[in-house]
Amino acid sequence: MRKGKILPVSVFLSCCCLNAFASGHVSSSDNLGKNMVTAVTKATSTGILGTQQSNGDVKVNGTIVDNAGEPIIGATVKVKNSQNGTATDLDGKFELSVPKGSTLIISYVGMLTQEVQVTGSSDLKITMKDEAHKIDEVVVTALGIKRSEKALSYNVQKIGGEQLSAVKNVNFVNSLNGAVAGVNINASTSGVGGATRVVMRGTKSITGGNNVLYVIDGVPMLNKSGGDVGGGRYSSQPSGEGIADINPDDIESINVLTGPSSAALYGSAAANGVIMINTKRGAEGKVKVAVSSSMEFSNPFVMPEFQNTYGNKAGSFESWGDRLATPSSYNPKNFFNTGHSYLNSVTLTTGTKTNKTYISVATTNATGILPNNKYNRYNFTARNTSDFLNDKLHLDVSASYIIQNTQNMYRPGEYYNPLTAVYLFPRGEDWSAVQLYKRYDASRKFATQYWPYGDQGMQLQNPYFIVNDMMTPTERKRYMFMSSLKYDILPWLNVTGRVRVDNTNTESESRFHASGQGILYAGTYGNGIYNHSQSIDQQTYLDMMFNLDKSFGTDYRLTANLGASLEDYRSSGVGFGGPILKVPNLFSSAALDPVNAIPNDTEFRKRNTAVFASAELSWKDMLFLSMTGRNDWSSLLVNAKEPSFFYPSVGLSAIVTKMAKLPEFISFMKVRGSYTEVGSPIPDRYRGVTRGTVTYPISNGIPSTRTIMPFYDFKAERTRSYELGLDLRMFNNKLNLDLTWYHSNTYNQTFLAELSATSPYSGLYIQAGDIANTGVEMSLAYNDHVGAVDFESRLVYSRNVNKVKKLVRNYHTGIDNQVINFTETSAGGGFIREGDSMGDVYITKVLKRDASGNIAVGADGSLSSMDLPNGQRLKIGNTNPDFTLGWRNNISWKGLNLSFLINARVGGIVTSATQAVLDQFGVSKATADARDRGYVEVAGGQKVDPQKYYEVVANQQLMGYYYYSATNVRLQNVSLSYTLPKTLLGQGWPGVTVGLIANNLWMIYNKAPFDPEVAASTGTYGQGSDYFSAPSLRNIGFSLKLNF
Repeated sequence: MRKGKILPVSVFLSCCCLNAFASGHVSSSDNLGKNMVTAVTKATSTGILGTQQSNGDVKVNGTIVDNAGEPIIGATVKVKNSQNGTATDLDGKFELSVPKGSTLIISYVGMLTQEVQVTGSSDLKITMKDEAHKIDEVVVTALGIKRSEKALSYNVQKIGGEQLSAVKNVNFVNSLNGAVAGVNINASTSGVGGATRVVMRGTKSITGGNNVLYVIDGVPMLNKSGGDVGGGRYSSQPSGEGIADINPDDIESINVLTGPSSAALYGSAAANGVIMINTKRGAEGKVKVAVSSSMEFSNPFVMPEFQNTYGNKAGSFESWGDRLATPSSYNPKNFFNTGHSYLNSVTLTTGTKTNKTYISVATTNATGILPNNKYNRYNFTARNTSDFLNDKLHLDVSASYIIQNTQNMYRPGEYYNPLTAVYLFPRGEDWSAVQLYKRYDASRKFATQYWPYGDQGMQLQNPYFIVNDMMTPTERKRYMFMSSLKYDILPWLNVTGRVRVDNTNTESESRFHASGQGILYAGTYGNGIYNHSQSIDQQTYLDMMFNLDKSFGTDYRLTANLGASLEDYRSSGVGFGGPILKVPNLFSSAALDPVNAIPNDTEFRKRNTAVFASAELSWKDMLFLSMTGRNDWSSLLVNAKEPSFFYPSVGLSAIVTKMAKLPEFISFMKVRGSYTEVGSPIPDRYRGVTRGTVTYPISNGIPSTRTIMPFYDFKAERTRSYELGLDLRMFNNKLNLDLTWYHSNTYNQTFLAELSATSPYSGLYIQAGDIANTGVEMSLAYNDHVGAVDFESRLVYSRNVNKVKKLVRNYHTGIDNQVINFTETSAGGGFIREGDSMGDVYITKVLKRDASGNIAVGADGSLSSMDLPNGQRLKIGNTNPDFTLGWRNNISWKGLNLSFLINARVGGIVTSATQAVLDQFGVSKATADARDRGYVEVAGGQKVDPQKYYEVVANQQLMGYYYYSATNVRLQNVSLSYTLPKTLLGQGWPGVTVGLIANNLWMIYNKAPFDPEVAASTGTYGQGSDYFSAPSLRNIGFSLKLNF
C-alpha cells in the first residue's frame, strides 16, 4: 500500500487523434526496458472523464491505486511533451485540464510508468503495477559501484528491507535463511544475540576462515565474533558478533554476492562471498516518522525424547532401576523459561532537493529460554546527504553508536552447562530439593551449592547454581563513522573518496561463586573465581576511486573505475583473573590471590593496501564485457618472497532477446559467464612467522623456545572460480528463472606438518592442497495478480559438491632430505582425507563381530567394542546437505498480506553424543521402550539386555549407532499483516499496520533427536554434531507499524 508515501509521480500528455479510440477502449503499451505496462480496459469502467471546456480543453478526473486497490498519494500526472501536470491527493484522486487528444503519463517511484489517452468516458481508475522485475534496474556491486543488472556477468540476489522486517530476528542474518540460493545459514546455540554461521558455495579453506564478508554501503565491515561457540566437550564463552549490532530497520536492501566473481574488487576477504547491506537515507519532502514495534515469545522447538517410567537404584545416579509405581512428574522442559524479545524503532526522514536527513533510534531487549540469559541492544543512527556546487559535489555522512549488553550466553558441551544435569537427573529423585540450590554451610559460614550427586564424570553441578552464580556479563560499546565525498569532474567522470572508522570497546567478566565443582575449582579456587578483561578493536578503511561512464557513438559505452584502498586493523586487550584469596565471593581485583592471579596483555595489528581497476564495455546495450584486477600488499606476508598478490576477473554477458528473434513468451533472456581469481593472505593464527617477523611467546619475562621451523615462503591462498548463468523472463515477466553453475578450486592451503625426531624442529608449515566445489544455484519465481489479489511465489534451490582433490604430495622440507606426503590429516578438530569431502564424518570404533559377521554376544549376554585395525577410519556420511530448497510465498489483498517460507534441507547426516549419554544414563525414551520390550535386537537377530547393550554402545559413544539423517522440512516463518484503510481511520490518523509473526512454526519432517540446522560451531569444523546444545526456538508474536 502506498498511502502516506508522497513521492513524485508524473503524468504527461501528448496530442493524438481521439478517433482511434472511438471504440470506447483505453490502451497503453507494454515495453520491457521502457517501464511501460500493458492495459486494455473498458472505458465505461476505467476511462478518463472528458468534460469539454470553453477553451477547447478537456477536464480530466481520475483515481490512481496500487495492486491492492489502495490510493497512491503523490502520483504525478502530466501531459506528454508538456509541463502541464498535477499530483494525486490523499485519496489518490486528480483533476487536470488538458488539450484534446492528449496522452497522460503517470509515474510513481517503484512502479511502472503508464501512458493513458483521454476519451469522453466516465471517471478513470488507473491501477499501477510494481517494478517487480525491472531488467534495467541499477544494482550496487563491489565497492559501492553501480551497474545495470542486465550487464552483470555473475549472480546477484537482492532482498528488500521489508522482508527482513516482516519477521524480525535479534540477529537479522538469520532472516536470510532460505531466502537466497547458494547460502547455508546456521544459527548458533548460544542464545539470543548469538553468532550465525554463513557459508556460500561450500567450505573452501582447510585452516582459514569460511564465513562471508559483510559490507555496509560499499565498505567492508569488521565482524569480530566474541568467541566461537565450539563443539565437543569443551566450549569457549561466546558473546555475539559484530553484524548482529545492525538495526534491521536501518536496512534498505541486501545484495547477496555468492561467488568470488561478484566480489573480486573487495579483495581477499571476499573469497567466501559477500553480503552487501545498503542502508536507508533521507528523502526529499516533509518530515516522515515511522514507528515499528514487535514482541515475540520463544519456547524450545526440538528436544530429545525422555522417559519418566523407570527410576534409579538406591545410591545410583543412573535411571536403570525398576519401573516406578507412579510415573515421575519430572520434565526437563520445565527448566526452560518462555523467552521474550522486544524490538522497537523510530525512524525520521526529511529533506530538500539538496539536503536529506535520516535518523533512527532502536532498542532490542530479549531474554532467552535459559534462566539469566539476557541480551539488550540500543542503536542510534544518523545520516545526511548533501549536494553542493550546482549538484557537482556530493557529501554523504553517517554515524552510528551501539550499546550492547549480554549475560550468560549459552555454551554447549559438558563444562558449566546446566543442561547436562537437567537432562540426566534421576527420574526417581526429588527435583524440588535441587531447586533450592544453595544452603547454609555452618563450617564455611555462608550458603554453598547443594548438589549431593557428584559430577558423575560429566562435570555435573546444580543447574540453578550455574545459571545464577556463574555469571558472565559482557558490555560492548561501538561507534561507526563513514563519510563519502564525490565530485563530478565532467558529466562522464567523477572522483570519490571514502573513509570509515569502526571502533569497539568490550568489557567482560566472569563471576564464579564459591562452592562450585569441576576443574576450575580445584586446588586454591574454593572461594570463587573472578576474571575481568577489556579489549579495543579498531578498523580504519580508506579508498579513492576515479569513475568513468562514457558513450562512444550510439553503439559503445565504457564504464571504468580506478582506485586504491587502505585497511588498518588494530586489536588490544588487557585482563586479569584467578582465585579469590580470602573473602568468598568478593569479586574484585584486590581480592584475588596474588600468587595465582594471571594478568594478560595482547596486541595485534594488520594492514592491507591495494590498487584496483575495473572496466565494462558494452555494445548496442546487448553485449557486455567486464574485467577487474586487484593487487594487495598484506602485512601478514611482509618479508615473504611474494609480499603482494594480484588477481583478475573477466566476464561476458549477452542479452539474447536483443540479438535474435525468440518465441513471444520469452520476454527477456541473458546468458553470462565469468572467470575469477581471488587471493587471501595466510590466516591470522600464522602471523609473525615470516622472515624478519618471527615472534616468541614470553612467559615470566623469558622468551620460550620456538619448536616450529620458521617459514619464509608463505604465499597467498588462492581461489579460482568459473561461473555460467542464465537469466530468463517469460510470459510478460510473470515467470522468472535465474540459473547459475559454478566450479572453484582453492589451493595454497596451509598445514602444520610433523618432522622426524632427528630434526631440530618438531614441525614446519606447508602450503599445498586443493579443495574443489562445484554446484548449481536456481531461483524460480512467479508473480501475477487476479483482480485485487497479488501473489508472488519464489523457489530457491542450491546444490554443492565438495571434494578434497589433493593434500600434500612430495613436499621437500630441506631438512635431512625429508620428503612429506600425506593424504589425510586432522585440522581444527576435524579430519579430512584426500578423495573425500570436507564435512565427512568418520568412526574408529565398532562393536565386535563374530566370524559370520554378526554382532558378537558373550555367554552372559554382554557386548564388547573394538578399534578398527591399523588406525583405520570408516566414513559414515557427510554433514553437508545434498541440496537445499526454500519456497517463499507472498499474497496480498486490499491491505491484507500473508507471507510464509517453507525451508528444506535434503541429505547429509548429523550425530548426537547427547542421545548417547541420555541412553547411557537410562533417561531416554529409547531405553524405556527397550525395557518395555525386554531386549534390543542387534545385527544377526540376537536379543540383548537393554542395560548391557547401552552400557557399551552408549557409554563408549560408538557414533556409528548415533548418526541420523539430516533431512528436515519446516515452516520457517509466517507473517500475516493488515494495513488499516484511511477510510476507516480518518485523515488525522497515521498509517497503521498490525501483524502476527512466527518463526520455526512447524517441523514438517525431521528424524534427528535435535534440530539439524543448529550450528554446533560457528567455525569450519564440528558441524552436524550435538553435545548438549540448547534446543532451537519457536517464536510467535505480533508487530505494529505506524507511519506519520
